[in-house]
Amino acid sequence: MKNQRSSPKPDPRSAAVQNRRISRIPAFTPAELRGRHDGWSPVRQAEFIGYLAETRCVKQAAALVGMSRESAYRLRRKPGAEEFAAAWDFILEGPGGAEGNGTRKPKVTLEKLFQRIRVGRYRPMMRAGRYVGTLQKPDVSALLAAISRLDMVAPREDHWDDFPADHANKKGASL
Repeated sequence: MKNQRSSPKPDPRSAAVQNRRISRIPAFTPAELRGRHDGWSPVRQAEFIGYLAETRCVKQAAALVGMSRESAYRLRRKPGAEEFAAAWDFILEGPGGAEGNGTRKPKVTLEKLFQRIRVGRYRPMMRAGRYVGTLQKPDVSALLAAISRLDMVAPREDHWDDFPADHANKKGASL
């Protein structure tokens, strides 16, 4: 059996990529960063993704949101910015590009779920190939997933006898 190589990634500057119109960008959770008035806020991250879909140029998209190309690449490499990077890849590689190359989605931890609950999901809106604004929605699916996981972590009722009396009283009082 021969080694099957996936097709090489298209060059974002190629005519095929430049002429491809993106009508829908997947929603993503922005990276949580220290709050700065001149930094990568969640809205600024979503606007960057929207302008990137419109222009297909990192330098131009970063300039349109008042940031530098270098800071955009630094943000992309930060821990916690995986969804931002996935949206970026979706735009430059096309539908099925990021998922179709054999990469796995990262495991979603409780910490990541709580981040998605706090921050919500951002979806840059496109009309006729132009970025028109960003829609922010709470991530209800993350809330439900966190609740189901917390239910698995909590001790079962028949094991409450194993806990000290004061802990069981506190546990019962908080329910």
